[in-house]
Amino acid sequence: MVRILDDPALTPPQRRAEIRAVALEAFDVGEAARRALGPHWPRRTAAERQEFQVLFQGLLERGYLSRIGEYGGERVQYVGERIDGDYAAVRAMIITQKGTQVPVEARVLRRGDRWLMYDVLIENVSLVASYRSQFDRVIRTSSYEELVRRLKDRGQP
Repeated sequence: MVRILDDPALTPPQRRAEIRAVALEAFDVGEAARRALGPHWPRRTAAERQEFQVLFQGLLERGYLSRIGEYGGERVQYVGERIDGDYAAVRAMIITQKGTQVPVEARVLRRGDRWLMYDVLIENVSLVASYRSQFDRVIRTSSYEELVRRLKDRGQP
């Protein structure tokens, strides 16, 4: 991804499109959506799960891929990995231009012959756990339908 971000020949829309393609190829949105919905996932129908996955993917794209323009030449330094069967954690350090070190961990799982990411921890804060907490609060204080309505509303321009 850094190669794409550093490519001066790409226009911002081209850069976003290439980053989106790489991210969707490397990220297991279905697994992340299942984990983000947590204990509420088994209660959903197949159609509700599919709809939620699409809404969750849109949320991730708007929240993270839209921030691509904030990239400022940070370096990524590989730290290590831990493999446990079909699951692994890959640790890295993002080093800003000012020298600040930000620990990042990608949680991945094996799907066939590929490793796909399903969660990212930045400074030990899990993306999936953060969403799970927010989603659970909405469902418990209101309903699953209210969560879906809010996610749909967020998707509106």
